[in-house]
Amino acid sequence: MTVALFGTSADPPTEGHRVLLEGLLQRYPQVATWASDNPLKQHGAPLALRSELLGTLVAAIHNPRLSLEPELSSPWAIETLERAGRRWPGQPLVFVVGSDLVAQIPRWRQAARLLQGCRLAIAPRGGWPLQSPELASLQQLGARTEILDVAVPATASSRVRQQAPAAQQAPAAPQAQPPATPLAEPVPAALQEVPAALWPLLLQHNLYGLQGPSPP
Repeated sequence: MTVALFGTSADPPTEGHRVLLEGLLQRYPQVATWASDNPLKQHGAPLALRSELLGTLVAAIHNPRLSLEPELSSPWAIETLERAGRRWPGQPLVFVVGSDLVAQIPRWRQAARLLQGCRLAIAPRGGWPLQSPELASLQQLGARTEILDVAVPATASSRVRQQAPAAQQAPAAPQAQPPATPLAEPVPAALQEVPAALWPLLLQHNLYGLQGPSPP
């Protein structure tokens, strides 16, 4: 049974994460995901809360072949792969990355050993086209690559983190009298990239400066 492994900062998870996870479920018999600390990034929320957000998304997708596996979490992909090998001994493993990470992989810790120990599935991401020299570098390290045909929307967790404080600080337009029916406040486009199931948790913990009712 092939297991697809997808780790992410989940800071926060977006519609892009949801689409990719659902796409992986159409291609692999088992999909495992987890939140992790990326040593090349600054994170906006603690790992425990990011894992909880991702777990909420997993629950919302509601597929028994998709599981949250926090014990796989590590800043180092090779360590994650070793843990996955112990978790599913003898099973083929597919390590899933977005196209934005492809150029970084040769610089990862023990990259050759990582790539020789699994198949590498690459999900094209809007704004990050795959380059032939990058793929060639991976193949020189022994990578067995497959390009996923999942149409992942060009969402970005970083845009959510950047726009969330501005959305909270934007003043409401003055009104002479209350409208006949309540009008929802406009929601910045980046915040609309967050799956609806995550909003209660975001607001409960005031993550990224968000407060108040969930957007419509």
